Amino acid sequence: MLFDYKDLEVDLLPLHSLLRVNSGRPYGWNDYGLNPNVGFQQYISSGVKTKWKFVTVKFQPEIYFSTNGRFDGFPGDYSDQENLDRFHTLNRGDYPEYFGPGATAKLWWGQSKVAFNYGAFELKISTENFWWGPGQWNALTFSNSAQGFPHISINTMKPAKTFLGEFEAHLLIGSLKDSGLSPLISQELNDIYFKAFNGDFKYLNAFMLSYKPKWISGLTVGFTRTFQVYNGLRGNTFFDWLPVFEGFQKKNFFEDGNTVDFDSNGRDQQVTFFGKYVSKKALAEVYFEYGKRDHNFSWREFVLNPEHARAFIFGFNKLFRISSSDEFIQVRSEITHQQESVNRYIRYRGLKGNNSWHTHFSARGFTNNGQALGVGTGLGSNVQTIEVSKIQGYNKLGVLFERLDHDPDFYYKALFQFTERKPWVDLSLGFLYDKKFDNLLLSSKLQIIHARNYQWQLDPASTPEFPKGENLTSVMAQASLIYFWNKRD
Repeated sequence: MLFDYKDLEVDLLPLHSLLRVNSGRPYGWNDYGLNPNVGFQQYISSGVKTKWKFVTVKFQPEIYFSTNGRFDGFPGDYSDQENLDRFHTLNRGDYPEYFGPGATAKLWWGQSKVAFNYGAFELKISTENFWWGPGQWNALTFSNSAQGFPHISINTMKPAKTFLGEFEAHLLIGSLKDSGLSPLISQELNDIYFKAFNGDFKYLNAFMLSYKPKWISGLTVGFTRTFQVYNGLRGNTFFDWLPVFEGFQKKNFFEDGNTVDFDSNGRDQQVTFFGKYVSKKALAEVYFEYGKRDHNFSWREFVLNPEHARAFIFGFNKLFRISSSDEFIQVRSEITHQQESVNRYIRYRGLKGNNSWHTHFSARGFTNNGQALGVGTGLGSNVQTIEVSKIQGYNKLGVLFERLDHDPDFYYKALFQFTERKPWVDLSLGFLYDKKFDNLLLSSKLQIIHARNYQWQLDPASTPEFPKGENLTSVMAQASLIYFWNKRD
């Protein structure tokens, strides 16, 4: 601690540095808003935290640097209809392939805040990142994949204990920005098919509540709800400012047998339910998160058609004690699924599907500065991850296996399943090494990624008799360093 006098405390915050190098094509997420990048990129954050009685001021800016090397993106040799199918989703979100041209550098407020504390609660103005839900690698609502955004919130700083158990809550309003960038590297395609942004910012309202029952040790359940709308379309009623308290059933908004007036308000909403169970005796935990990005007509429709507009996460974490009391083998895994369900063929007859998770035709997706606020693996992508490591305290040595299926919604919308083209799937092997050196924590990863049928392309040697996809192998190397100015055990 730098300074401690009576009620005034001043402390230096840890220095956090994240360095990543990609060859061939971008890969990686949960990086506090580093742009998808080929080449070298760097994130640095540190600052000062001051506390006086019930007031906390934290100044923790972030510095971003990316070389933004060129790479082969979505090709320009698809048919007009296939390009239209690609932009059907791209024009409902904000997920640019390329953040160039050339190197970029940025300074941002980062993990800064001004907060007023009372018991377990705080009222704050902040640009911090936060994570909702039990996921280890992904979250359906908020994760660390996108840059933080300005917001005002009332939230718990620690579990609030009651006679029923422990509660945690977070209610916020915030401001989200579009990137303003075209979605593809090919400017020729952008000029023909891209629908430009309107220049407005998005108003965000979000709420999270979690509960640990007093009578069931290890269980946590909760839900989240978010709404975003371009500010110019927002009204001034109570439910325009705080729509998270609005009714869930779409039938409540029907007028004359339709929802044209309600749908024209331009709002998009997501709701998720999650649960986690931790067994201390078994040294294990299992969890799930299930989300929907559209109202159901009624609770009956929700029960009969729960797969509409849904995404989900399942995962587990298990420790096996080995030779000494503080050494373990850790096995953990997670499945994240964003792909539309097959009911799209009935619900959207003739459209071959509608929106992917984190997209919306009017609100242009659940994003900030061109990156998803929740799942950072890519538009509509599914990912399966498993890790096996030996851990001892902060130290880790392990391997990671990952399968990433890129935007299957586009693959099936473009009807590629009836052609020679196969799904674009990344198969990767990662090597993990974490180590504590006195005040320094190192977390590193070297990942080899083999992209099968990259960008759903065919190899030049492919023939109808012997179809062959175009593959691409690349490497991602990453090192995260956290230095504590005060010695930590």
